[in-house]
Amino acid sequence: MATLTYSAAAVRTTKPTTPPALRKPIAVIPIKPNYISPIKTLNRTTKPTTFSIKSTASSDHSSTATTTITTTTTTSISPSPLTLKSRLQNGETLYGLFLLSFCPTIAEIAGLSGYDFVVVDMEHGHGGIPEALSCLHALASTQTPAILRLPETSATWAKKALDLGPQGIMFPMIESSKAAKKAVSYCRFPPAGVRGSAHTVVRASSYGIDEGYLSNYENQLLIMCQVESEEGVKHAEDIATVDGVDCIQMGPLDLSASMGYLWDPANKKVRKMMEAAEKAALGSDPKEGGAYLAGFAMPHDGPRDLGTRGYHMVSGAVDVGLFRGAAVEDVKRFKMSLMDGLDDEQEDEKDADEKYWSE
Repeated sequence: MATLTYSAAAVRTTKPTTPPALRKPIAVIPIKPNYISPIKTLNRTTKPTTFSIKSTASSDHSSTATTTITTTTTTSISPSPLTLKSRLQNGETLYGLFLLSFCPTIAEIAGLSGYDFVVVDMEHGHGGIPEALSCLHALASTQTPAILRLPETSATWAKKALDLGPQGIMFPMIESSKAAKKAVSYCRFPPAGVRGSAHTVVRASSYGIDEGYLSNYENQLLIMCQVESEEGVKHAEDIATVDGVDCIQMGPLDLSASMGYLWDPANKKVRKMMEAAEKAALGSDPKEGGAYLAGFAMPHDGPRDLGTRGYHMVSGAVDVGLFRGAAVEDVKRFKMSLMDGLDDEQEDEKDADEKYWSE
């Protein structure tokens, strides 16, 4: 009997990553240089394996081979530490865009333009989970973090959204600490929460390839609660200090509507209510269990204004609004050029008439 033994060394394979370029600072807010989160790195480690091949020779020269192979492979996918959450912890002011069109091309352009994040809006946009997934694919190609805004605060919507793997999730119309605690529970697996588990096959865990997902998802997910009503403002301080709530997102339009000023969000009473909510959020220390403050710019309250008041995340526009503004201006310029051309023609005719009669 002859025994051959081979010892295989540990193998470690790492996907190459390309050093990301610095994003250009947004002009409206003083923003620190933003290092784009690199593509996730796949670390596949194979423990040393011993292969034993035993060969037994018989008198008729026939042979029987027995092979014993034992392997143990551990795979982990570690995203860059520069998640939205870690960048906020580093003191950065982040600038983003709301996406209502659910157009992957627009999402890709937004990412390439340098936005720090894009909120895919399932509350007011026409799309649902399938359309949101296409936008997440487009944003991932530009290494831009996505936040999903839910149409309502429910366990079902949270589960389906989180399984897509966004960096952030936004719950609408949170009006009490009790509601905020429920929202957080929808984001956590039992026993800490009630989130349904399919982590072995969903996109959030790289379809089960990322075996470190369960250990990391809580630290990487940004949970945002919207304060957008009088009742919510009254409890803003309590909401901001709920364990697991990372960010308070102000909703100026719904807030003004709840106060009876739907057509006047710039009303002094609305501004005063906004200030109260901002004070409550900014008075909490994120490093001590408090929350960051996020907001949406308005015509009377621009991105620079929000940044000056201490907002940590600022959304400056909506993709539909940007296109609408550009389209309206384009048509206006063209029609004005026609009018200018007509005026020039009329002026030329007038000059010709004057010249004729003067002769």
